[in-house]
Amino acid sequence: MEKLVIEFHLDAKSGLSPYQQLVQQVRHALRLGLLREGDQLPTVKEVVAHLAINANTVLKAYRELEHEGLVAARPGVGTFVTATLTDTSLAAHGPLRLELRRWLTKARRAGLDDESIEALFMATFRTTAQEDIA
Repeated sequence: MEKLVIEFHLDAKSGLSPYQQLVQQVRHALRLGLLREGDQLPTVKEVVAHLAINANTVLKAYRELEHEGLVAARPGVGTFVTATLTDTSLAAHGPLRLELRRWLTKARRAGLDDESIEALFMATFRTTAQEDIA
């Protein structure tokens, strides 16, 4: 079987519904250049089998992505990416990702667990965004 371009995962603690998590993961993959035009999303059947969720949840996510013009369903064939969200900043992702990996390593060495790391990042992100607005 061909390797999937995107493998979905669900986080019960995210505060987002499963369908919103699927939409968000596709949008993130498009923004990061991990999914490109022409790539096929996993079939509804594959996602249902992998995540043990209702097929209607996957269909709802795919319909929303289709409504946003990001994917198109081809009956009997699958759902394919039709647009991207990458921009000129994509070239900066590599160095920033490396820097972020180093920071994550430091945070883990300092004893922070994943939830603490996420809380620290989000709090700092929000504070910085508010300062940028002010």
